[in-house]
Amino acid sequence: MQVLFVHGMGRSSLSGGVLLWKLRRAGLTTRAFGYSVSFEDFLRIRDRLVAAISRLAVHGDYVLVGHSLGGVLLRAAINALPVGTRLPGQLFLLGSPVRPSRLAQRFGTNFLFRLVTRDCGRLLASPSRMAEIGAVVVPTICIAGISGFTGARSYFPGELNDGIVSLSEVAVDWAVENVHVPVFHTLMPSSPRVAELVIQRIRRTGA
Repeated sequence: MQVLFVHGMGRSSLSGGVLLWKLRRAGLTTRAFGYSVSFEDFLRIRDRLVAAISRLAVHGDYVLVGHSLGGVLLRAAINALPVGTRLPGQLFLLGSPVRPSRLAQRFGTNFLFRLVTRDCGRLLASPSRMAEIGAVVVPTICIAGISGFTGARSYFPGELNDGIVSLSEVAVDWAVENVHVPVFHTLMPSSPRVAELVIQRIRRTGA
């Protein structure tokens, strides 16, 4: 079984090191896809990802794992795959927003945020662009962190969150499973519990 990992915004493929190591120890073949939001717009990254997934699909069954923006890119890429391409057996979304990001909207007028995140930051803040990506016809497991602060000074007062996205931003009714784990957003790819969840779900279905 092949696994392709796509990192989140502002990170690199190295952020998935622990997860990929554990997946390899479980007998899976792993790959990572890298990109930079500072130098590429969303569609260019998506198109490169479509090409990477298409090459992967030629070699047999595979699953996809996306952290944060990586999951958004994966949903867009799956929906843009050429007709006849083998689809992934499963899609794992780790803290990946399926609705506009509250923090992206909040910081959307900040010069530094706009400079660094560019088109991808604008997409995350846009209700219309996020809605255009839509659901995928692939068994999807949403893994959401719930260790974020929920007090009055929180960006998500009274709402479960991982420090970057709230539960309402990542949970979807079209997923086959929505799982909550006590972990912060940036630590999801390096969480042993998240890795074990991914391995268990792959083994359970034989995808």
